[in-house]
Amino acid sequence: MSLSETNLAELALSIKRWGVALGFAEIRITDVDLSHAEAGLQAWLDAGMHGEMDYMASHGMLRARPAELVPGTVRVVSARMNYLPRDTQTSGEHDWRAREAARLADPDAAVISVYARGRDYHKVLRARLQQLADKVKAEIGEFGYRVFTDSAPVMELPLAEKAGLGWRGKHTLLLSRTAGSMFFMGEFLVDLPLPIDEPTGAHCGQCSSCIMACPTQAILGPGRLDARRCISYLTIELKNAIPLEMRPLIGNRVYGCDDCQTACPWNKFAQPAVLPDFDERHGLGQASMVELFAWTDEEFNRKMEGSPIRRIGHERWLRNIAVGLGNAAAAGAKGDAAIVAALAARREHPSELVREHVEWALAQHRSAA
Repeated sequence: MSLSETNLAELALSIKRWGVALGFAEIRITDVDLSHAEAGLQAWLDAGMHGEMDYMASHGMLRARPAELVPGTVRVVSARMNYLPRDTQTSGEHDWRAREAARLADPDAAVISVYARGRDYHKVLRARLQQLADKVKAEIGEFGYRVFTDSAPVMELPLAEKAGLGWRGKHTLLLSRTAGSMFFMGEFLVDLPLPIDEPTGAHCGQCSSCIMACPTQAILGPGRLDARRCISYLTIELKNAIPLEMRPLIGNRVYGCDDCQTACPWNKFAQPAVLPDFDERHGLGQASMVELFAWTDEEFNRKMEGSPIRRIGHERWLRNIAVGLGNAAAAGAKGDAAIVAALAARREHPSELVREHVEWALAQHRSAA
């Protein structure tokens, strides 16, 4: 079906309207030219800053060439979806950022990134994007498209920035003047020459709050992130032992890290989700490390079904929490009987990875006693 410019403009407006009805906060459209991003991607890979994330390098510059990934693609429909739980307090003395800061200061608390406390965003966004594509198909008939949510070699952030969903902050995440950075992104590639949206300007100015807040100094400068030092990488992507020098810096962050986001002034505008999918499950925003460390493999897989956390597996879950329990010694809980007992109960775990981190954690309590 051949569409006129008027029809295409009307379709673009409909896509944005349908997207909001499906739970997206905003939909914008851009072309496929990411040539400006190729040099930066190559330099980052050449410096080895992707660590063990081999998938980042395995497709070469295909990430910056959507039209090669899906032949016939001429536009990218880029979408964002807020993920703060619906009951999140976004203003006042005890808003969500103050609450997260209090959790970090509690040596018993298991701090899990906000995004991971609900359903797996991959499944939620992919399903909603597919519904959006189905609406387009119902409107115009068959067309060429492919839906992605962090699931293919696509440079989502540069595309979203070019589409005008926001700008890249100094921490490399996307920022919106009306929603901060607490949102997920996804897109679908289409063969329809839809009218494109204009990018927004950057609005970080001289602020360096995110750089200063990073516990491991993973943000080397504006827009320069060494993933190998990032707590999200260390607790999620890294498959082997966490480097000794990094362990004390992780604190009680057992899955991911939100520090650069909670420090960002723009996140005073962060918005709660409209979907129930991202509401907190299994008390993950209140749980203690001792409580979560006691989960069996069966409990972990059952409780984390449908959660992004499940992908790291029970072994790495225990590895991460062991580090947090060890760090509790320097955070005011040295020699705590419950913590030491929890660690001791895992000393004979079948996994060498778990045993090694448990012994390290126990050593922290012995040396701090």
